[in-house]
This record gives sequence, C-alpha cells and structure tokens, in this order.
Amino acid sequence: MNVGFISLGCSKNLIDTEVAIGKFKEHKFNIVNDPKQADIIVINTCGFIESAKVEAINTILEMAEYKKKRCKYLVVMGCLVQRYYNDLVKSLPEVDMFIKISDYDNLWDKISELVSCQKDPSPNEKICKKGPSPNEKKLTKATMFAEKEYLARKISTGENYAYLKIGEGCSNMCTYCAIPYIRGLFVSRPMEDILEEAKMLAKKGIKELVIIAQDTTKYGIDLYGKPKLAELLQELCKIKEFKWIRFLYSYPEGITDDLIKVVKRNDKICKYFDIPIQHISNDVLKRMNRKTSKEKIESLITKIRKEIPDVILRTSLIVGFPGESQENFEELYEFVNKTKFDKLGVFSYSKEEGTPASKMENQIHYKTKQSRLNKIMSLQQQISREKLEKNIGKTIEVLVENISFDGKYLVGRTKNDVPEEDGIVFIKRTQENEDKINKFIKCKVIDVSDYDLVAESM
Repeated sequence: MNVGFISLGCSKNLIDTEVAIGKFKEHKFNIVNDPKQADIIVINTCGFIESAKVEAINTILEMAEYKKKRCKYLVVMGCLVQRYYNDLVKSLPEVDMFIKISDYDNLWDKISELVSCQKDPSPNEKICKKGPSPNEKKLTKATMFAEKEYLARKISTGENYAYLKIGEGCSNMCTYCAIPYIRGLFVSRPMEDILEEAKMLAKKGIKELVIIAQDTTKYGIDLYGKPKLAELLQELCKIKEFKWIRFLYSYPEGITDDLIKVVKRNDKICKYFDIPIQHISNDVLKRMNRKTSKEKIESLITKIRKEIPDVILRTSLIVGFPGESQENFEELYEFVNKTKFDKLGVFSYSKEEGTPASKMENQIHYKTKQSRLNKIMSLQQQISREKLEKNIGKTIEVLVENISFDGKYLVGRTKNDVPEEDGIVFIKRTQENEDKINKFIKCKVIDVSDYDLVAESM
C-alpha cells in the first residue's frame, strides 16, 4: 500500500513524522509524495496557536477529499489530537483514526488495528477507528518514541541537514504557552542514545546537525541533576563527518558560561544563539512567568558578544500580551533598536484556552497587536539590511542546496542561517558552478536584500 505524509508545525513535530515514516517503511509500505497516489494519508498536526489549528483543520478537510478517490484511510496524529481529541472525534467523521501523542509508544499497533478493522469490522468499530479512549492516558511527563525508532527514522530534509531532538516537552510553564499541557513536562534523552542517533545521521552523509528541544538549555537536568548541553555539544563535535553543528531555542536563564565557552572554542559549532526572550519589560516578563529579567537579558547579550565577537543572535518576541501597555511596548521597541539582533521573529499574542494568560484581564485588541507587530518588523527589516550590507565585498562559505525558480541562481545558506527560518544566498549560476548542488563553495558577496545575500562564486 502507498502512504502519504503531511507534517505541520515545528521541526520537533517533523522528527515525529520521520519516525512514523520509518515505521511504515519497516512494515513494507511504500511512501509517496502525491496524495492522489496514497492509499493511506497521515497528517501530523500542530495545535500550538490559533493559526496552527486553523491550518491543521483545513489540511484535514482538504485531504479528506481524496477519500472520494483512491485513499482508503485518513489518519491524524500530533498536538491537535492530544489537545482536542473529543472535539475532533465528534466533528471530523472523515478521519478514520486519531492518534494522541500519549499513544506514540504503540503507534504501529493502532495503525494495524485500523487496517484490520476496516477489513473485518467489529462491534467496536467506532473505538477501533478513532483510537483509545480519550481518558485512557493523560500526559504529565513528555512521551517519546522508543530509542530504536529514532534510529530507523526516515530523514525528509534532504542530504545536507537533519534535526536531532534531545528532549521532549517543557517545564518552564510560561503563562501564554500550551506546550506543557500538550506535550507534557520536559524529559531528556540519555546522552548515549543521542550520540548513537547522531552517528547514524553522520553515516547517511548529513553535513549539518541541528540540535532541538523546546528549551535545549534544560537538557540533562532531569537525568543527571545538572545541565549537560555543553558536554553533549563537545561529544557531538567528535563526530568527524559533521561540518556544522548548531543548537536552537536556548532560554536566556539557561545559557551558562560553560556553554558560551564550548561554542567559542569549537569550530564545528555555529556561532549562533537562538534566545527566545519574548519581551524585555520586567512587568510583562513577570506576567509571562519568565525566569529572567531585563537586566539579566541585557547582561547576557553583552557577555556573549564580548566572548564571541562574530556571534549571530536571534530572538523571538510576543507583542500584545495581556496588559502590555504602550509604555511596555515602547520599551521593547527601543530595546530592539538598541540591541540590533541579527535575526528576529515577532508573534502577536494568541489567547490559548487552558493557559493562565487566557484568563488575564486587559486582553489587547487584535488591531493593536498587529500594529505593534508591524512596527517591530519594520524596524528589524532596516536593522537586518544594515547588518547584511557590511558583508558586501567579503568572502563567505555557502552550502549550496537548490536552484532558484527562474534558473538564474544557485541557492544556499551560510553558517549564520538556520534552514527554513533565516535568510539565503543567491549565487549567480555559471558553467563553472553548475555541479555544486549539495556542496560547500566560496563566494563573494555583491549585493543584499532585506534578509538575503547575493553573491558570485570564486
């Protein structure tokens, strides 16, 4: 049978999809990219914020149309299912099975059950189709696949880079965030298992390893009694096949001097810190239940830039959090203007049911949130262009990954750019660089746009 997959949401979700693909391949199913050719369609959903929920529902309804043709079974898994199981079962009869995150440990049993039920309907067909009782399991600590299943995952990001998940869930309990209620509290993977998976990826020819978790700085605390990210990075640097190693989503209060030193001293580790601060006003940070302050954030940024002068700093912000005054917002705006992050993303606050922030007073009007978001992004656009212009005339190393739609350019990334998130490099295509896809090449920067570089190969 042919199986098609759609993975929505974050890179952590993508790894879960890759594990599921590996399970289907292990059982001799054929994986296809075209839903028209699929006998089974599996959608891994995101349920983090309102826009993600809307995207997930629309995708489910779109894929359900294929059941009028070849598709026999529509399976939906992931965060949306974990969060809204009851509602989904009632409102989406088109779906043959919903699989909650808390049932990932027996995902294949559920798939087998679905197929056998369809062949030989039983008196309990409804339960068989929809999965376990919604009250059967509730997540406290996060649930992960068995370690052997990570080793069998099917990499879907090509041959240049792959994600490596070092933990699951989150224990930070920020008042706006539903992740602890969806995924459970943070759980680290044993270091030896992570290293085994990393070596598997290296053998597949992966050039760049991207370390992820909801908060990578929490890695190891639950298993070893202290943070172990710095030590893990040092061990990963010993795997010679990797050229670039980067880690994402490091909360400011967890960035230690040891971690900064490891990044500084190891050439393989990208000089890149993704620090989701969310806000800078102490009043707002307190209501968000963030474990830091404006003074500590500013001190950390100063320290990192002093220790690693060529560091790339990325952050994410939330505007329009309940009670965010105009004064709070202006404080944030001035901080962005002064700090000049290399990369920055902004989200307008999303009121998520079940979170403490959803019950707070002084919810901000949509138009005000959007105006504040646009103002910050307009500022960051200027900052980004000014920073990129300093690269004109410089020689850079680029990992070439594709060809532009018009065929005029090779498209790649530098060590300073996270795949699918940051800017790219457009390299003028010539006969000499025609065969450089999936290779590293030296280029000279000749122009910039707001977020991207234009270069010519040397």
